[in-house]
Amino acid sequence: MKKILVLLAEGFEEIEALTPVDYLRRADVEVDMASLTEDLSVTGAHGIVVSADTTLDAVDPAVYDGVYLPGGMPGSLNLRDDARVLKIVRDFAGSGKAVAAICAAPIVLEKAGVIANKRVTGYPGTVDKLENVGTYDADAIVVQDENIFTGRGAAAAVYLSFALITALCGEETTKRVKEGIQQQAVEALYGFSS
Repeated sequence: MKKILVLLAEGFEEIEALTPVDYLRRADVEVDMASLTEDLSVTGAHGIVVSADTTLDAVDPAVYDGVYLPGGMPGSLNLRDDARVLKIVRDFAGSGKAVAAICAAPIVLEKAGVIANKRVTGYPGTVDKLENVGTYDADAIVVQDENIFTGRGAAAAVYLSFALITALCGEETTKRVKEGIQQQAVEALYGFSS
């Protein structure tokens, strides 16, 4: 079974954190939400309190197949300024494990130095903070460049989740999850595409 570590810092964007947790678990991926602090209760950017599964200090990053970084402010800044997070991002990126960041969280990847030669997307308001990046794709909803996954913002959380599920579990699992959440019906009715 695949395992993903989701890092929760105070001020995370709730949709960007919880949508992938839900969809990955539907795909039978083991997901651990880890608080950066010793407090398992982490408050999101919109005041929603989420109970993390564990703390960052209590996990062994080596057992995970990937790490996911939700955006939000000041959550992304809190992730970016944590040396443990930067080490995990560097280690995972260097070993070919999945590294995903959405909205403002690509600033963490930039500080970790793992997107210098990568194509990425993210929240338009943070593009000026991505100085050490290969290419910023302002028109993309989700970008996968090898093992680096980035998403534009909260509305892209569904599609970033699908990209991760496909990479970790394959197209059939992604199809099964989409059927379970009625994604095909939404796409057919409204012309959305994933």
